[in-house]
Amino acid sequence: MASSPEGAKVLDAYKKALATAASVTAYAMLARGMARELLPDELRAAVRWGTALVRSRLAAPEKERRTIVIRRQLGSGAYSENDLFDASVTYLATRINPQTMRRLCVSRTRKKEPDGSGSWSTLLCMEHGGSTTDAFDGVEFHWTSIEGGNGNDGNNNSSSSSRGGKESLELSFDAEHTETALEKYVPFIMSTAEELRLRDRSLKIFLNQGSSWKGINHHHPATFDTLAMEPSVKQSVLDDLDRFLKRKEYYRRIGKAWKRGYLLYGPPGTGKSSLVAAMANYLRFNLYDLDLSGVYDNSCLQRLLIDMPNKSLLVIEDIDCSFDSMSREDRKAGDDTDYTDEDDDEYVPRARGGYPQERKITLSGLLNFIDGLWSTCGEERIIVFTTNYKDRLDPALLRPGRMDMHVYMGHCGWEAFKTLARNYHLIDDHALFPEIQALLAVVEVTPAEVSEMLLRSEDDVDVALRVLMEFLQGRRRATEEAENKDGVSTR
Repeated sequence: MASSPEGAKVLDAYKKALATAASVTAYAMLARGMARELLPDELRAAVRWGTALVRSRLAAPEKERRTIVIRRQLGSGAYSENDLFDASVTYLATRINPQTMRRLCVSRTRKKEPDGSGSWSTLLCMEHGGSTTDAFDGVEFHWTSIEGGNGNDGNNNSSSSSRGGKESLELSFDAEHTETALEKYVPFIMSTAEELRLRDRSLKIFLNQGSSWKGINHHHPATFDTLAMEPSVKQSVLDDLDRFLKRKEYYRRIGKAWKRGYLLYGPPGTGKSSLVAAMANYLRFNLYDLDLSGVYDNSCLQRLLIDMPNKSLLVIEDIDCSFDSMSREDRKAGDDTDYTDEDDDEYVPRARGGYPQERKITLSGLLNFIDGLWSTCGEERIIVFTTNYKDRLDPALLRPGRMDMHVYMGHCGWEAFKTLARNYHLIDDHALFPEIQALLAVVEVTPAEVSEMLLRSEDDVDVALRVLMEFLQGRRRATEEAENKDGVSTR
């Protein structure tokens, strides 16, 4: 049977392919023979090694992986809880995407306040067997929640099992990123979780009773946005606080205690207490309000200050009223008093021919905690002193290292008034603003006085501003009458 023309073409193509393959094979065998005869063994070995190297580089081998196991419990006993596990759960709650998780554990807790009120908080976490991925510093980290585990304590007590002590988290990553995981990622998790806890916790204010503290919830609403003070001064305080929080390693490197001291001074009613509350709210630090009149002696003072935890704000209001208002230089200049130099920072007066007068606490005892040997008993602390009369304070208290930043809380200026108007009546402009601005330029009033006038009418802003304007006009007339009577300016 004759073949078709198409079959003949296919057969011819097949014969040509076989001939070509035979020719290539022959040439390859000829080249190999010539290479074996002409090339030395060393050169042929080098060619083989180079070929193998190129082949291995072109291949994509599977990367080696590392896994860190983070158990809820490290063993038995009082110190068996693993803080890293709790921190990881808190951190992962902010990284979990509920839209991509097939199984998700959700918990709702209510923070109760003493007055019966409270707020709800929601926590997301992985169900056992669940997993999620997080990216940090350009590295991908894979998290998995594991229900069981062998534990490293070697026992299998029921209390551990009932509390979920065998629960663990597994953190996986490429082996080349092991240093990043241990030296950067894990510390980042711990610090982030701590910041989240501080942000969500209810702040407290503690008062001293004897040699111990008693705390109550602190609900002061003051923030830096609502503070009626000069904007440049307000910003400088904010910048200083931010800089302080970031300088832990710097303080450690230079050998100084990680603390910062502020002196708030100015006339009464200028917002010193409000600034203290705003600082505590901004930092999320608990407040410790120290009443020195209730402290028996230096030892009691020492116990109180040592019991303050890290991340605390200590405030001593009206420090000029807590000790003799005269400075050491003024007291030494007196004619009717002898002094004994107890130390570099305190002189104890005594009547002529008598014994030294007993004092419960001394300024030197306080200063020793602020920047003496006891100042290193805590970290990340803010110390705030307030006074209406800065000139009455002992110079030993004012020097840098004790009071690092002096903040003057002055009378109400134009910018401070605009903040108050926005706070009380939600306005940024009004027809009476120009006249009020002109009056504030020549009249000294405190933010507290302006606030009182704005509160006279809560619903009608026109009435409130007219009441304030009349008050400012009356203050201006009183000032002018005093100037005319004394013949000097009282401003």
